[in-house]
Amino acid sequence: MVIPLVNVLVLGGGGQIGRALADRKWPTGIVPIWAGRAQADLAEKGALFAFLERSAPDLIINCAAYTSVDRAEDDRQLAFTVNGEAPGWIAAYCRSAGIPLIHFSTDYVFDGTLDRAYREDDPVSPLGAYGASKAAGEAAIAAAAADCWILRTAWVFGPHGGNFVRTMLRAARSNAHLTVVDDQIGTPAPTPAIAAAVLKLVERWTVGQYAPFGTYHLAGDEPVTWFGLAEAVFDAARTTAPGWPQPDLVPITTDQWPTKARRPANSRLDGGKANAMLGLAPLAWRAALPGIVSDIIEDLRKSTP
Repeated sequence: MVIPLVNVLVLGGGGQIGRALADRKWPTGIVPIWAGRAQADLAEKGALFAFLERSAPDLIINCAAYTSVDRAEDDRQLAFTVNGEAPGWIAAYCRSAGIPLIHFSTDYVFDGTLDRAYREDDPVSPLGAYGASKAAGEAAIAAAAADCWILRTAWVFGPHGGNFVRTMLRAARSNAHLTVVDDQIGTPAPTPAIAAAVLKLVERWTVGQYAPFGTYHLAGDEPVTWFGLAEAVFDAARTTAPGWPQPDLVPITTDQWPTKARRPANSRLDGGKANAMLGLAPLAWRAALPGIVSDIIEDLRKSTP
């Protein structure tokens, strides 16, 4: 039986994963407390600590992050404060309060040079400021010695917020041809499946059946390139939203799409440890895609005449 009235503080409640958690029905007795930047600004240590103390949660889920990969190259100080230092502050609070933390990290902590999917114990070697800031956050949590599950994800997409799927669908309305990188590969993670995994972890913790604290990869069940993902997006749109524009997709190389920050060529994450130890199934991104595409198209139709 779930312990009654377990208060779970969700930091970053307005982001992709936070909103996916809000979309789900929470187990009986587990009460979410939602906090966006207005309530808990991760760039302000004193205000953050004060908010945590007022909230007095039994568990914290940190979905908040500085996520602009390219802007982080010029805005390193803020990126490292939010992604690197703040997780350590939160972990220090959790240690002092005797409560656990669930923290999200990223495939960008790796350089993408391996010829296989990355496992949790592979050494981190970020290519840019964003990845380095997230790696710093992982290190800060370890230094705080808090009870924590670090959940790394890659290529996150869902019905809310900015992501690759929304970008493709929106761009199709004004572009007959779309060029998409075809030499980067990853394991896409749909936010509804991420949220389901997190709630399962929380529920198991309430009854003492949780996996050991540590780092886990929440990975999509099938690797794909950005170009392949774009093809899947428009295949889904063809069936779920007939009449939505179907652009010609043109595969290109990373060199043909220069960006300020370097991206890992290989963002595949091995989810075997999480599947076994957290009792999860691989995140089935193709199965989740049609519903997400339908929701995004509905939103785009409402927001733009």
